[in-house]
Amino acid sequence: MNKFRGAYVAIVTPFTKDGKVDEKGLKDLIEFQIKNGTHGIVPCGTTGESATLNHAEHHRVVELTVKAVKGRVPVLAGTGSNSTSESIELTRAAKAAGADGALMITPYYNKPTQEGLYQHFKAVAEAVDIPIILYNVPSRTAVNMLPETVARCAKIKNIVGVKEATADLNQISQVIRLCPKNFAVLSGDDFTSMATVAIGGAGVISVTSNVAPKDMAAMMDAALAGDYTTARKLHYKLFPLMGAMFIETNPTPAKTALALMGKIKNSAPRLPLYKMSEASTEKLRKVLADCGLV
Repeated sequence: MNKFRGAYVAIVTPFTKDGKVDEKGLKDLIEFQIKNGTHGIVPCGTTGESATLNHAEHHRVVELTVKAVKGRVPVLAGTGSNSTSESIELTRAAKAAGADGALMITPYYNKPTQEGLYQHFKAVAEAVDIPIILYNVPSRTAVNMLPETVARCAKIKNIVGVKEATADLNQISQVIRLCPKNFAVLSGDDFTSMATVAIGGAGVISVTSNVAPKDMAAMMDAALAGDYTTARKLHYKLFPLMGAMFIETNPTPAKTALALMGKIKNSAPRLPLYKMSEASTEKLRKVLADCGLV
């Protein structure tokens, strides 16, 4: 069975007031996640602000995460880039750090063709022998990796899954239909996570898990066990929180929520993202209060 199942947290990267990676803060968040049943940790994803981490910081965050996790859950390190050579370098570093797999976004800005996408992932998979989860998020990248391209990539032995952040159950169904049964199709949108499992998916890589790891993990456990009465109840409990995580651009709401909960000291993301507006913060605070998180 593919080990990439359940609720994986796309963990934020906390920063100190002077803008450096808050290593103690990250370790504390990892302990909070594991204590509350999260099935896996994803450092250096979109929510981890990978786009504004330099290479030394990127390597350090992955290394620190692996060491803090100590094998208790899988670590799926974000290693994608819009440069194939850079993706290979980041993926090699993740493997050297001991990550269990690599999460690789479709190259952004360049707008490659479907053939270009296939050749990109093929090149990385052949260069680094590590399990790879593809990451399709057209709203961020301006390119949509089609189900047929995912299925083609799935024939490469160490490409073992995909994070589908299209919020399109038609496309997700096509991916599941075309790919091997042990190919892990993970939702990249919290509000489609239960539905993705219901149609044959393996779980979610979640933003909401940053603030509600116990309930997200329980929802995925229930859905994967076929207990949709429990899963549906948790889905609707979490639904307002899922929406609140995108009041402004991710990960600003997640970091603000964690600061309001006392889990991190500094909520500020790195520029060009900016701290949350007062109006949005008050909306977020109300949702957190309604969920019993503050």
